[in-house]
Amino acid sequence: MRSTRFSCLALAAITFLLFCASCRAQSQAQAQSQSTTTPQTTPTSALAGVKYDYRWELYGGVAYSHFNAGPNLLQGANLGGFDAQVARFLKPRWAVAGNVRGYYGTSGVVPNPYGIRGPFVSEHMFMAGPEFRWLSNEHGSIMLHALVGGAYGDFQHAIGNVPPGALGLFSNQFAFGSAFGGSIDLNRSPRLVFRISPDATFTDFGGVGLKDQFAISVGLLYRMGKGLK
Repeated sequence: MRSTRFSCLALAAITFLLFCASCRAQSQAQAQSQSTTTPQTTPTSALAGVKYDYRWELYGGVAYSHFNAGPNLLQGANLGGFDAQVARFLKPRWAVAGNVRGYYGTSGVVPNPYGIRGPFVSEHMFMAGPEFRWLSNEHGSIMLHALVGGAYGDFQHAIGNVPPGALGLFSNQFAFGSAFGGSIDLNRSPRLVFRISPDATFTDFGGVGLKDQFAISVGLLYRMGKGLK
């Protein structure tokens, strides 16, 4: 659990530094462009029209999660998948978001007499919650979110009639799921955004208590429905 929390904090710090570096680089490039432009021509920045007054944001990206498919497994599962979200802004800084995620891959198991190693597992999460735009300028913004809902884990797809407990796996089930984190949004135009979104995710498969995990996704966000006041 400590390593997961450290990873989340480290990645949040790195993405924040990347955000600041990107803003600085774009500002320097814009200043250099302006200094080399003749007085008769005025440069037009692609980000000059960025305003945070859109009602909707649609996001889709590729995702990664470090996931524990059993209560006492020493080896976690490194899963890949997707992350999709729609957010409805009520005010320029506040929104309500709906999020769907899917993670797929193989998991370690305990030593067993069935000769099974690395079976396929998957997790789907369905969540909703508030989003808050913390920092923003024409280059990008930092979003924070708290998403709560459910998670469905499929741990028996590849093991046939073998009891999942004999492999140290959970049984297939729907359980509590949540994600707390945010995103670094780097504007490529007033509507199109490149997003990096790290999260600490929590699930309660097997009723053994909340298990914290690490997840991250990278993808594109599109804004629409301009006119929010």
